[in-house]
Amino acid sequence: MAVYALSDLHLALSIDKPMDVFGGRWNDYMERIKENWNSTVSDADTVIVGGDVSWAMYLTDCDEDFSYIHNLNGRKIISKGNHDYWWDSLTKLNKYILEKGFSSISFLHNNSYIIENYAICGARGWINPGENSLGDDKKIYDRELCRLELSAADMQNRIAISGPDCYERVAVLHYPPVLSDGNIDTHIEAILKKYNITKCIYGHLHGASCDNSFNREHNGIKYQLVSSDYMKFQPYNLNF
Repeated sequence: MAVYALSDLHLALSIDKPMDVFGGRWNDYMERIKENWNSTVSDADTVIVGGDVSWAMYLTDCDEDFSYIHNLNGRKIISKGNHDYWWDSLTKLNKYILEKGFSSISFLHNNSYIIENYAICGARGWINPGENSLGDDKKIYDRELCRLELSAADMQNRIAISGPDCYERVAVLHYPPVLSDGNIDTHIEAILKKYNITKCIYGHLHGASCDNSFNREHNGIKYQLVSSDYMKFQPYNLNF
């Protein structure tokens, strides 16, 4: 059994907003995701989907997109992106997938998961303070730091309950925690280091923005961009 990651699916089965308007790399992207996913991922595997899942505005409009995800191979753990306007409370999200029978889908929101030898936490994140002054975004940024801390603490508790600590600790973010020039978000990295995270996957970047993404180790943490177009719509194996 393996654990994979793929962010920014930007599904548009429920709403007329396909991504091919952003260039040729997005042509037939939903078919390419399905083909690559099902040829790589088995039903025994897990895929972490790091936000920007569907263009739908409301949860009630997500049925086709979530049916698409549910019917892909494996278990899926979904976290929030900046375009996931349909996102609701965890209680309502869980009620939705239960009522619709989307049993292969779970949500990462102030909680955590242990899958195989991986302990997984995460949050959406927000604009890196190194990009510009946060201004009015500071409240959102601070709230995301709290969510990451809550999720990481929950992960720590799960590890303590499960017995010997033999897990690789993975953090899932939507916004990049690091700029292309290596300017690390020190607030986020402090939380990652506090909870002994060794791998941090993130998304949000597309097109030319991916060209200078930060995909290497810093202070014992390996950072990796897993946006679907950057990955050529191929799920990323966390063992790499």
